[in-house]
Amino acid sequence: MSDTPANPDVPTHASLRWDAEGLPLSDEFDDYYFSKLDGLAETRYLYLQHNFLESRWQNLASGTHFVIGETGFGTGLSFLSSWQLWQQNAPEDACLHYLSVEKAPLHPADLARSLALWPELKQLADELIQQYPPVLHPGFHHLIFAEGRVRLTLIVGEACEGLEQLLQSSHPAHRRPQRGVDAWFLDGFSPAKNPDMWRPELFALVQELSAPEATVATFAAATIVKRGLKQHGFQIKTGKGFGRKREMVYGQLIEPAAIESPEDLPCNSFNTEHPAPWQIARHPRTLTRENRHAIIIGGGIAGCHTARALAYRGWRITLLERHDQLAREGSGNPQGVLYAKLSHRAETLSDFNLQALQFAQRSYQNYWNDARRNGNQAAGEQCGVLQLATQEKAARLHQLLTQRHGEQGLFTPVNAEQARERSGIDISCGGLFFPQAGWINPGTLCQWLTNHPNIEVALNSTAENLSYKTDTQHWQVRTGNDTYSAPTLIITTASHALNLAFEKSDTLQELPLKPIRGQVSYVKATQESLGLKTVLCGDGYLPPATEGQHCLGATFNPRNTDLSTNDEDHRRNLDTMTAQTPSLSETFVEEGITGGRAALRCTTPDYLPMVGPVPKYEELLEDYALLRKNARANIPHAGRYRDGLFINLGHGSRGLAYTPLCAEILAAQLEGEPSPVGQQMQTALHPGRFWIRDLMRKKR
Repeated sequence: MSDTPANPDVPTHASLRWDAEGLPLSDEFDDYYFSKLDGLAETRYLYLQHNFLESRWQNLASGTHFVIGETGFGTGLSFLSSWQLWQQNAPEDACLHYLSVEKAPLHPADLARSLALWPELKQLADELIQQYPPVLHPGFHHLIFAEGRVRLTLIVGEACEGLEQLLQSSHPAHRRPQRGVDAWFLDGFSPAKNPDMWRPELFALVQELSAPEATVATFAAATIVKRGLKQHGFQIKTGKGFGRKREMVYGQLIEPAAIESPEDLPCNSFNTEHPAPWQIARHPRTLTRENRHAIIIGGGIAGCHTARALAYRGWRITLLERHDQLAREGSGNPQGVLYAKLSHRAETLSDFNLQALQFAQRSYQNYWNDARRNGNQAAGEQCGVLQLATQEKAARLHQLLTQRHGEQGLFTPVNAEQARERSGIDISCGGLFFPQAGWINPGTLCQWLTNHPNIEVALNSTAENLSYKTDTQHWQVRTGNDTYSAPTLIITTASHALNLAFEKSDTLQELPLKPIRGQVSYVKATQESLGLKTVLCGDGYLPPATEGQHCLGATFNPRNTDLSTNDEDHRRNLDTMTAQTPSLSETFVEEGITGGRAALRCTTPDYLPMVGPVPKYEELLEDYALLRKNARANIPHAGRYRDGLFINLGHGSRGLAYTPLCAEILAAQLEGEPSPVGQQMQTALHPGRFWIRDLMRKKR
């Protein structure tokens, strides 16, 4: 194996220097991040005033979404200024989406130092600094503020590449955003110093991503900027620049980007550079305030996170759970660990794990804070997770991860002595310590997530029949003596989704979901093990004791679906933990077992979850049959999907890490918001991907 990461060209933090007055300059562009005269006043004048945001926000309808697109996040000053103005003028139930692309994000210390210049923004700046991702890897970082009222999507990467990911597809007939941008802040360094950004491709993307009558404002009044905006649909005006600058440019979209019709494009087996747009719905639904009601089947952490994400957006949720309590199956262990399987390689699974872990750490902060305030030790604890390098292979992986991410704050490499200090017990090896992670009681979490006035929980409700009524355009779910109806149906029942009684039997039957049995063991805590202060992970996991016992595990058995516990798996768990932490060998004895439980995880062939709409299986095979002849066939038409049917499944043993972000992805699709993860990742999680791959491999 090579000594260097597979992708050594990971963007690094911006290199800054500070002038005598304490203002930041970019080393790369030899330019200030904002006006030396008054950066905050400059932002308000250029971007807020010339996009007419105060008056536009005062006149917004209740429940409206507004989207700002920005090139050059920089110090975050424009974002905080917009957030402040939004709080002062927009309706309380409206949502601001702030999309900003940044090639070289600031280091957290530089961000804090820059924003300290503006005391009036301190409260908002502190919240941004607290949520600022420790690892700013290339791609999307979705941050949520003010209980969902303000959402920042920070896209790390080159401007055109980042903005391209906001389109639903790169196919010329489907180059539309999931939600268009209402106002543009074209920031960044001047065209003279940063010509790579101010390219014709940038202005074309601004036009394609714009909502009708979108506005634009920029400090740059160079000819290339004026010409680029005019040539791409904007009527522009020149205004007085800020301070000593002579001019600035602002304007409005009067000519939206032209979209080709699929009917006018060829459909054949010849090669094309445009991938088939199978992930786009041919007939997307129109969302109204009246049809924002969903039935969710499955009361585990996937269902409860999905319910909460939609409830925050004003949806009415009916959550059906067949047991007498939430979180009784795969989410039923008393202690679940927040961790993800990271890799030093630049690949989709690794990128998703990193993105999901950081999002989950932010998502659970309020839960952990509430548990601590209420003294509820059994709810969970943000005590950190120590991933041990018990074998040479693990130690080598940790070294590679440290080379790629180690100085960005997500984890800290520790030697054996430091591991002993962090954990509170005797450990003979080093590892990686994740300070913002910890453990959670999934059942308590599900209760916390569903404690919302928009969520109705129906326990002891087994879905016996599911059918779509075309006359009412509603899904109907019959459970014993009750019948529930809603325009949207979301399935979050893990591998049980394959057993649901749909009126059309092929609705979910072809999904490649795989149940994998896992057993955990409850072990009585000893005097030595009570000293454990953090979660230990290796071949197995061991959280600190709660209520006098540890929950350790878990076994992995894909060929067994028996849910009764057995002594053999208890011994496996004990042996694994003894090998991992020999100093606690007296804790891991059969006499100390107080119980345990077995449950089924639900995985997929590529270990990524399935999130999104459900395609019509037979129609998909028919529409994209040309892919059997050529994986690059010319197919311009979008896919056909089951009306109002969505799934959030296949989280395996990473449910605590995956489900918060997956719920956001699904909620954004349903609500018609900008994607929180971008086109490439959203497609990688799409339920139809396996059928498309099988067509390309001639397996269907």
